[in-house]
Amino acid sequence: MSATVILWGHALAALLFAGLALSQLRDGAASVPRTAFLVALGLTALWALAMAGIGSGDMVSWVAESLRNLGWLGFMFALLRRDAGARRDRAVKTIYGVVALVAVAGIGLAVFQASAGSELGRGITAVRILLRMMVAVGALVLVNHLYSLVAPAARGGIRMAVIALATMWLADLALYAVAYLGGDWPLAMIAARGVVMVAIVPMLAIAVHRNGDWTLNISRTVTWQSLTLVALTIYAMTTVLVISAIEAFGGDYARVAQTAFVFGSAAALLTLLSSPVIKAWLRVMVAKHLFRHRYDYRAEWVRFTETLGTPGESAPPLEERIVKAVADLTESPAGLLLVADGGALSVGTGWQWHGDPPASVAGEELAALLAGGARIVELDSVRAGRATAEELAAVPQWMLDHHAAWAVVPLVHVKTLIGAILLARPPIDRSLDWEDFDLLRIAGRQVASYLAEARAHEALADARRFDEFNRRFAFILHDVKNLVSQLTLVARNAERHADNPDFRADMIATLKDSAGRMNDLLARLSQHHSGRADDPQAIELLPLAERIAKMRGGSRAVVVTGDRDALALADPARLEQALGHLIQNAVEASNGGDPVTVTVGHTSIEVADRGTGMSASFVRDRLFRPFVSTKHGGFGIGAFEARQVIQAMGGSLDVVSREGEGTRFTVTLPQALAPHNLEHAA
Repeated sequence: MSATVILWGHALAALLFAGLALSQLRDGAASVPRTAFLVALGLTALWALAMAGIGSGDMVSWVAESLRNLGWLGFMFALLRRDAGARRDRAVKTIYGVVALVAVAGIGLAVFQASAGSELGRGITAVRILLRMMVAVGALVLVNHLYSLVAPAARGGIRMAVIALATMWLADLALYAVAYLGGDWPLAMIAARGVVMVAIVPMLAIAVHRNGDWTLNISRTVTWQSLTLVALTIYAMTTVLVISAIEAFGGDYARVAQTAFVFGSAAALLTLLSSPVIKAWLRVMVAKHLFRHRYDYRAEWVRFTETLGTPGESAPPLEERIVKAVADLTESPAGLLLVADGGALSVGTGWQWHGDPPASVAGEELAALLAGGARIVELDSVRAGRATAEELAAVPQWMLDHHAAWAVVPLVHVKTLIGAILLARPPIDRSLDWEDFDLLRIAGRQVASYLAEARAHEALADARRFDEFNRRFAFILHDVKNLVSQLTLVARNAERHADNPDFRADMIATLKDSAGRMNDLLARLSQHHSGRADDPQAIELLPLAERIAKMRGGSRAVVVTGDRDALALADPARLEQALGHLIQNAVEASNGGDPVTVTVGHTSIEVADRGTGMSASFVRDRLFRPFVSTKHGGFGIGAFEARQVIQAMGGSLDVVSREGEGTRFTVTLPQALAPHNLEHAA
């Protein structure tokens, strides 16, 4: 039964592949490389015919199968060559060449086995099966590679072809794996492979008639993976061949020699793969010989921006991240930031830099050279005397004496030199080329903008601190004006009432209070003063209002009424400050003998006067803005500071005013839920 299925299945597959080739020869394949596709179809038809007519154990079938694999590898290679261009032939040949070489080696072993004896032939069969498994695995990886290079929007056109080729080589891999492990050819699986070949013909026909866009882009990541696969395949093939040779010629010590070879070769491979120098050398060689450009600019820029934009408390400082980001572009193991300082360069932050540079890093000559043309200085050229006269004169001697110093990258932002980065020599020493210069110049401008932005933020923070100081000083100046007015009144009354003991007692109390308030003002002016309210506590509002009215009223009557049991949560000192501003303003704005009234509610205090009043637009747009006042010589700070203080305590300040009728300010404070902490109330 199996023999019949093998015959008719492969015969039908040969007929279908030949028919598909004839249809493409007549109509043309618009979306695939036509010649390579026709060759692959023809070789597959010949292989299927050989399987049906001669059988799977004959040398002709073995050779035909290898030719079939080479045909489909050539077709995939033609797709890559069409879209990637001839400039990347080296990369494609390297990736595909070894897999094709293994297939050719299978042809040679098949021919050699046909002429060898039976004993040697059985050993060659195992190696040949193993080589075919390697070809199948390598081809599957390359099929995945081919699919990954297609633009996501255009994968529908190539998907059926990829599925067809993957199915073909998966069937081969399953067949060879069972044959290698079982030691004999499974006829049922050979018959099933013929059915599989019949099934993939419609997939290929659908794929080529969709006329999809099979545009490809070679990926460096996939290239590295493919090269790694090729290297591992060569290593595995070499290991199997050497072990087989040791078994054939090693005699009694064959097992010991095989064990020593396996462990020795594995240790050597791990040592090479773990060496940073070897890795760097491989990257340089692959970039130099397999790709047009040294750098994968997208990957480099993603890594560059991720290094720069790493926030968080555990992240290194910005200057260190800047040095590392630029050093990673050229695989430099260390770097040193030189900061522009007064027309020269001084030492900044280093990243893994060994050795201490001198205190005077570089003079004005190097700074002028770097700023003039954003020129990257290659120190090896300066050491060898191949640099320009300007570079020879500008580079300081300590850089030349430091062997690890490799290149100086200027950091220029809007024609201003922000600094420079001194890069250490990479593990694989090389000269800078045009790609290095272009990439480092762009990266230098980018990190210069980061440094300039960071300095701008620092300057803004300093300006904000000065603004906070100035704002605090303006508030204090307003309070000083009120104190001066109070002391002036005391001095004027002292001329008439100095002999009165009661007046002298009040005068001493006033002076002590004024001195205490001045000390408080000095403390608030200090840069260590936070300017924030203390934790609120329960305050008796009516006694506080009466004391402030007595201090601020002067000769003008201030009437205080309200609830004697009124309590609120507030900071006593800050509330006294805010009410003092409001009562002082009300006294100064009153006309004639009209009194100022202070009414204490449950959790509120109203300060009202019958003065000139304010317009609605002034209250809405200008009242609570600093340095705006309706009074002659006023600072315009009292209402603004009062609202700031009250809001900081969780309260609110409302105002109602009409021109010619007066003004009423209402302070509303949080309610005290229980009469606690009264012993601390003002």
